[in-house]
Amino acid sequence: MEQQITPTIEVFEKDQYVKVIKPAFTQLTVGPAGQTPGTVDTPLLPTISEFFQNYQDLFFQIPKEGETDSHQFLINQSSEYVQGQAVNQQILALTQEITNLRQENLELQQQLLSIANTTNA
Repeated sequence: MEQQITPTIEVFEKDQYVKVIKPAFTQLTVGPAGQTPGTVDTPLLPTISEFFQNYQDLFFQIPKEGETDSHQFLINQSSEYVQGQAVNQQILALTQEITNLRQENLELQQQLLSIANTTNA
């Protein structure tokens, strides 16, 4: 007895595909020649090249701001790593310079006021 089977095809959009179908093998690994495949406890990490390709693919899906998982988070983490303490020291030095200039400005304004008061008297 013949039975007709109609295949169905499910199509996913690019961003949905990765959520439904994992493109990386996480269960099996092949060791050197002659070894049998074994299980892997943790998923394989992407290479640096793959990471940056994934970043480019997801760029517009990543929120601009947020404490984690955002462009701002990446900027903060990378800036901290690249510049570290040097930036913090530079910020502190500039803040101190601004404070000194404000104090000097205040003193000069008080001197001008004092001169104007003695001239008008």
